[in-house]
Amino acid sequence: MPPRRSYDQYCSAARALDLVGDRWTLLIVRELLAGPRRYTDLHADLPGVSTDVLASRLKDMERDGLAGRRRLPPPGVAYVYELTSRGRELLPVLQALGSWGEGELGERRPTDAVRAHWFALPLLRALDGQGTVEVALEEGDFHLHVGAEEGPVYGDGPAPGEPDARLVLDAETCATLARGESTLRDAVRSGRVTVTGEGALAKALRDA
Repeated sequence: MPPRRSYDQYCSAARALDLVGDRWTLLIVRELLAGPRRYTDLHADLPGVSTDVLASRLKDMERDGLAGRRRLPPPGVAYVYELTSRGRELLPVLQALGSWGEGELGERRPTDAVRAHWFALPLLRALDGQGTVEVALEEGDFHLHVGAEEGPVYGDGPAPGEPDARLVLDAETCATLARGESTLRDAVRSGRVTVTGEGALAKALRDA
């Protein structure tokens, strides 16, 4: 494997960019925050990335201790990639970057791809406390692990068990939240987000 490129600057920001500054790396981290993913699933949810670039970035992330690869136990035959504890520490970095970039979203362009779970991180920023939240969008369902200190912070599809709250909203409302034009509490109060469930998270949203 060729040596890692470096800015050769004695600065923590430069050192961080040595590891995650390449195109696609942080978006791969975004996908792996959902837990172990197969290469084919990563490629499907990163439209626009070439197979060569994706393979190269994953190798770089393994070398740099951000991700690892393991084989699924029988009867599975596939390999999955997953973040290391060091890789999971990039969640607040992605959250800060997403918050900073809210004003750049604007209206969705005809060429813009979208996946339902891409709204997971903006919604996580809007939720306080701990628990599981199931989210239903027109594009699909996903769930969030609010306040999770280890393991996945979100996942595709319905929650694996009974969630603490269920949110139902349309794509435009979700986009409004992602752009920072509305808070989740305001969207709940105005009826653009329907909240059900008896957990603390659901009650906090309904009582806001």
